[in-house]
Amino acid sequence: MKDDKTTHFGYRNVREEEKSSLVAGVFHSVAARYDLMNDLMSGGIHRIWKRITIEMAGARVGHHVLDVAGGTGDLSARFADVVGREGRVVLSDINESMLRVGRDKLIDTGYGANIDYCLADAEQLPFEDQSFDCVTIGFGLRNVTHKDRALESMLRVLKPGGRLLVLEFSKPTNEGLAKLYDAYSFSLLPKIGKFVANDEDSYRYLAESIRMHPDQDTLRDMMEDAGFVRCDYHNLTGGIVALHRGFKA
Repeated sequence: MKDDKTTHFGYRNVREEEKSSLVAGVFHSVAARYDLMNDLMSGGIHRIWKRITIEMAGARVGHHVLDVAGGTGDLSARFADVVGREGRVVLSDINESMLRVGRDKLIDTGYGANIDYCLADAEQLPFEDQSFDCVTIGFGLRNVTHKDRALESMLRVLKPGGRLLVLEFSKPTNEGLAKLYDAYSFSLLPKIGKFVANDEDSYRYLAESIRMHPDQDTLRDMMEDAGFVRCDYHNLTGGIVALHRGFKA
């Protein structure tokens, strides 16, 4: 019997097996201008969000860190500095275009000695059990079809005592801010995408995917259901972004 399970792609319902290729199309399209658009969309604030993520990750010299859906490598570069030559960072992404842009950027800026690159699906990470001291996924979980499977996969590759950091767009905590954010996301953001990246549709999808992502409490509960302990989250910029953290027992 044909499997007709559906999931969301932005506000559209699609068959589960279609979502990965649709998401891939979005990121193939935006990869070349991804960093520029990040700066424009957030006014550069994304750099502060990522710095806080690094600070809360607890990585130290010699640690092994996995940056899932690491895209153009912002977090990987910062972790490479932290873990030093004795440590290792793996930049992974399911999208070949994003991974290529990230690899080229890091190599061009002098990184590479302690960074590896891996084309990988977050739901089925191709690493041995208990391989990493820290796992991060920044602005990638909302694009995963089966988030529960991805969380379980990330738990599996963590060492006991290791931690997961999930940096993701979330739900503003103030009603006024939420209205302003909606107006920006659905009116201005697609136009910026059209002007800068010649791709209005992809940035409309990105705005929709944020709205379909679980809120702060729901994602914390999902992490606990996957087996993480001592789960918490920190709202950033009024809850527009939330940083979730969980540990492996």
